[in-house]
Amino acid sequence: MPSSCFYLSFPEGRWYLTRAMDVSSERILKILKILEGEYQQTPSMLDYRSPFELLIAVILSAQTTDEQVNAVLPGLFSRFPGPRELAQASQEEVEQLIHSVGFFRRKSQSIIGASRHLLDYHEGMVPGSMESLVKIPGVGRKSAGVVLLHIYDEPAIIVDTHFGRVVRRLGFSQKNDPVKLEHDLADLLPRKHWNAASMRLNYHGRRYCFSRKPACGACPLKALCPSREETENLHG
Repeated sequence: MPSSCFYLSFPEGRWYLTRAMDVSSERILKILKILEGEYQQTPSMLDYRSPFELLIAVILSAQTTDEQVNAVLPGLFSRFPGPRELAQASQEEVEQLIHSVGFFRRKSQSIIGASRHLLDYHEGMVPGSMESLVKIPGVGRKSAGVVLLHIYDEPAIIVDTHFGRVVRRLGFSQKNDPVKLEHDLADLLPRKHWNAASMRLNYHGRRYCFSRKPACGACPLKALCPSREETENLHG
């Protein structure tokens, strides 16, 4: 897309005009290089000690903060340390242990179902492919990507709210559908950069590119962001 092109976008449900910069691999790699200096270490925000614990944590993290999830994990895994124990748990007991997490009733069903699925189809082990992971109850492409990246070091583009917001503001995609946005980034980036992009753009959304009142003035990407002026005007 040429740098002189105007298009309409609608973050936070409001329409406004913004100027698009070039949507190119060269530009996004330049941005990732800047973010590499900003976020040299990008560990998971979720606490875990095993592939199983990470899988359960990412299921619980949907529409919930990582801090809320981390708060319930010690009690949950103390009572149910592995898939065999959790598969035999009553939903009521699991609900009591995770009740402070959003949608705890639905998630209790999911993590019990996920544990049974692992025992039935994978001998209690967490599989290492997107195709197998998304068949597990409660696991979508985002959750599967987290497991692939952190457990198996497999290339994955993880589209959560932070990642999607940063990508749209930088002008690399205007898709709201996570799968379509994922495909846009996959077309732009060589696979070897997927994991770095997933983690560093996510971190950037948490540290600077907030949904409300983003810290544009302090942002290390401000010279490369086509949405800076509009975003500052929108959020004051």
